[in-house]
Amino acid sequence: MLRWGILGAAKIARNRVIPAIQSSKNGRVEAIATRNPNNIEVFAEETGITHIYDSYEALISSTDIDAVYIPLPNHLHVSYAIKAAKAGKHVLCEKPIALHASELQELIQVQSESGVLIQEAFMVMSNPLWQKAKSMIGNGDIGELRTISGNFSYMNTDRNNVRNVPEYGGGALMD
Repeated sequence: MLRWGILGAAKIARNRVIPAIQSSKNGRVEAIATRNPNNIEVFAEETGITHIYDSYEALISSTDIDAVYIPLPNHLHVSYAIKAAKAGKHVLCEKPIALHASELQELIQVQSESGVLIQEAFMVMSNPLWQKAKSMIGNGDIGELRTISGNFSYMNTDRNNVRNVPEYGGGALMD
């Protein structure tokens, strides 16, 4: 059983990732770290999370955790992924895992040195349906690929929202 710790109480963690891990056969969320532990106590109790930490570092240093999920603001992904990996924890990090190629190279180096897994939570790359579609296209099963069209947008006009601050890796494409 893989024992997970969650860094932060982000909506995606609370609504999607924690329930998914808790319903899996090989994982269990054991701990959550948040800057405001008072607001998380009821949630932790309802989901069976046994430990609440008031710092991300305390959770990372716990010997009761095998892996961490990082749904923090984009600019914090690399630093906390490195801290977790150096502490021997496997890492699942929200997208984007890094803001610059040089940061990604640093993560690759730390992963190599630590021997833990570091993965970006970008489901398209590992989703069996998308892999099957890629295989079918590659094999010519559905004809010749002529064009790919995509569209991505979201409505968030709050300039102070961390998702919109360029220095923090904000913006529609990065988030």
